[in-house]
Amino acid sequence: MKKILIGFLFALLFVFPSKGTIQEYDLDVPYVPTPYEVVTEMLRLADIGKDDVLYDLGSGDGRIVITAAKKMGCRGIGVEIAARRIKQSRENAVKEKVTDRVKFLQQDMFEADISKATVVAIYLLQSVNLKLRPKLLRELKPGTRIVSHNYSMGEWKPDKTSEVNIE
Repeated sequence: MKKILIGFLFALLFVFPSKGTIQEYDLDVPYVPTPYEVVTEMLRLADIGKDDVLYDLGSGDGRIVITAAKKMGCRGIGVEIAARRIKQSRENAVKEKVTDRVKFLQQDMFEADISKATVVAIYLLQSVNLKLRPKLLRELKPGTRIVSHNYSMGEWKPDKTSEVNIE
């Protein structure tokens, strides 16, 4: 059973991946793809609309950004440090015909300009979330929604939570 939490400036989604889903261990945060059922629930809880600009920090294969662009019609930016994931994301965007609405940047999320975001999606470890908080407070406009899969932001409490069953 998984939980998604969303808040005024924070949303959290708890999902515990099944054994064997971690794809790489060479980064501060291992790449673990977010199940599509969880992606859908994250986007629903964040109340994404066509006028939103979604940033996914640590975007992996681009599935959150691509799904949001395809289903909600919004624009999205994926920020990912791993070159092979950026290549995969760009290929996935071409396959899904959303290259006019999405962009993927090979960049350290702590150095990326996220000031245009209206929604931020993250699936990072709690220690990384806590390190990210000052950047979020400094760069995001009031009212920006943050949805986090699985890990909290410390004493920041979510406004909403949701559980997702994954087969």
